[in-house]
Amino acid sequence: MVKCKQSEQTPKVVAESQQIIKIGEETQSFKVWEKPLPTDLGQQAMGNPRFSMPAMSGDELSLKGLALSVSENIEPRIQCLSEASVEGLIIHDDGIILDANSVVTKITGYEIAEIIGKNIFNLLTLTSQSQKLILKHILSSSEKPYEVIVVKKDGSTVAVEMQGEIIAYQEQNIQVLVIRDITECKQTEEILHKRENFLRKQNQSLVQLAKSKRLQQGNLQAAFREITEAAAQTVEVERVSVWLYNSERSKIECVDLYDARTYCHSSGMALWKANFPAYFQALEQERSIAAHNATRDSRTQELSEPYLCVFGITSLLVAPIWLRGVLVGAVCHEQIGCMRQWTLEEENFAGSIADFITLAIEATERNAAQETLRYSEAQFRAIFERSSVGIGLVDMKAQIVDTNPALCQMLGYSREELCGSSFANYIVKQEGDLELYQQLLLGIRDRLEMERRFLHQDGRLVWTQLSVSLISSPNGKPQYFLTMIEDITERKQTELKLCESKEAAEAGSRAKSEFLATMSHELRTPLNAIMGLSQLLQQEMAGCLNDKQKEYINCIYSSGEHLLALINDILDLSKVEAGKEELLLSELPVQELCAHVMSTVRDRAEEKGLLLVTEIDEQADICIADERRIKQMLLNLLTNAIKFTPAGRVSLEVKKVSSTITFTVSDTGIGIDPSHFKYLFEPFKQLDSRLSRQYEGTGLGLALTRKLARLHGGDVTVESTLGKGSRFTIFLPNQPDWEKGVVGRLTPAHASLI
Repeated sequence: MVKCKQSEQTPKVVAESQQIIKIGEETQSFKVWEKPLPTDLGQQAMGNPRFSMPAMSGDELSLKGLALSVSENIEPRIQCLSEASVEGLIIHDDGIILDANSVVTKITGYEIAEIIGKNIFNLLTLTSQSQKLILKHILSSSEKPYEVIVVKKDGSTVAVEMQGEIIAYQEQNIQVLVIRDITECKQTEEILHKRENFLRKQNQSLVQLAKSKRLQQGNLQAAFREITEAAAQTVEVERVSVWLYNSERSKIECVDLYDARTYCHSSGMALWKANFPAYFQALEQERSIAAHNATRDSRTQELSEPYLCVFGITSLLVAPIWLRGVLVGAVCHEQIGCMRQWTLEEENFAGSIADFITLAIEATERNAAQETLRYSEAQFRAIFERSSVGIGLVDMKAQIVDTNPALCQMLGYSREELCGSSFANYIVKQEGDLELYQQLLLGIRDRLEMERRFLHQDGRLVWTQLSVSLISSPNGKPQYFLTMIEDITERKQTELKLCESKEAAEAGSRAKSEFLATMSHELRTPLNAIMGLSQLLQQEMAGCLNDKQKEYINCIYSSGEHLLALINDILDLSKVEAGKEELLLSELPVQELCAHVMSTVRDRAEEKGLLLVTEIDEQADICIADERRIKQMLLNLLTNAIKFTPAGRVSLEVKKVSSTITFTVSDTGIGIDPSHFKYLFEPFKQLDSRLSRQYEGTGLGLALTRKLARLHGGDVTVESTLGKGSRFTIFLPNQPDWEKGVVGRLTPAHASLI
């Protein structure tokens, strides 16, 4: 019980009035009622004759006269001291009031003249039995005061503390009653009592939540339900709701709302951040939002129409929910009906509820992470055990910690034999391995990929593809090497066979090329004699010829020409494939180059009525190439275009693109089926046997053109639509790796790749 502070003036008054009053150091509560007083006690007292001030009888008038006489006989100095006291002082005779100070008037509302001659108990709400008990203590000058209820003149009640004293004064015993208004003390006591009860209730609730298994099991919805129910019961509000941000942080969604009136849970509502800026700003900046009048509070009034008024919410207590320094939501305590002034204890409790929600979220995330880890470990173990690739775990001292069955089978040892032994006992080391592992430890490399040989138990060597990565502890300290070992012995054997086959093929190709080159020279020698003699006969050096003879001679000469071109193409192709072709690069004027090749084919185009067009980009003024070979490539493409174009046009377009120059020959001829592109650049290949009968040719031109382009460091591409024409483009680097004037030579290995 709160002990009311006594006035500092009272001892002074008592001392100067010869100890008229003695104040006890302890206060004893006199329990008149077992239940709290009703609020209409004052009205009941006013209507009850026992508490009224009746008209004075003759005896009462005599008592009043006696009281006036006593009052007049008291020294004025004592009267002044009595009036100066902050406590009520009543002089009485066995309960009959003889005099009182002005404080009594303030406490009771009666004027002094109205209560003189009256019984003290007319002012108190006491039973007759209680009156006798209190009068006994008052008359015995008890040192302990008593708490009673005084009925004021207006019918209201006031709690007072009362103590009686008997004072010897001028050889007389004066009965004095000291009364003190303890209403504020009682109110403070009631507030503290409620606060203590709430704190006790709050602590019990928080302890129960702390012990709850649901909050630790990872079932977030069950945890929310338990928390909201506990909060509603403790704070005594109608509704408690939990709101969490969505993944985009554009709104908060109600994940659980508990209505204590119906004992039901619901969810699904949402508040968009863009629609309620003041509310969301307050959540970010304030420890809590304690809105007494929620519809008028600047922080929550935005919620009035869409939320507060809809559910009749008058007061709102909101605590933000923080998780690792990030606002993730809020918990709302919603008062319906009369508005409510939130206490500091309630605000603190709301903050604790928000903390428990954070703990529940963390527990859920932790359980989910643990479950994921368990699943991941199970998956890894399954992969580890069932993988066809050998897997080994090696510590920082190169000791094998664990292996899977595939590695055991690969090396011919059991798991017990491998575990605990040194990894170095089984791998064939190579120079530089230590530096590679150091780079892995220093973080220079994330993984090592290399081919290494391992020693099998039976003594043979096993070729493997070795992959090594580092496993570190949570603090970043290296713990293990994870080795993935794949047996590639069969692949290495296959590669060895392929190398042998490749060498044999290259030898055969060289032999073929040398044979073709030799045969070409052997064929060219008699052919030169045939063409030379045919030309002499055409000139009629041996005499005149008739028309039939001229026709035969022309046929011999044209056939020889065709055969010579074929032999030259074969010779060029064989030289390229044999790696004996050499290029002499120089800067060539593009205008002159194009003019030369176009003039060479102009007669053939005019014979077929074709239009020849040249388009040269201004920036493409110089190209770097072997002059003879670039002319040969362009003539091959132009000749083919004219050959396979019955009508229309043939064009040569030159452009410069970055560091590349392009020569594009396009036509409006018969075109090519895209499915045949892969055969275009094969030697001695024509796409359709009917074409070989209609258009003469060996099929070497495009093959030779691509090889010469690649020898320059470029390439040839084709675009075509059947029946609409074709576009062949030669790409040549305009800034070669070698300097101008230096011969670039194609190696046999390079030629085989081409």
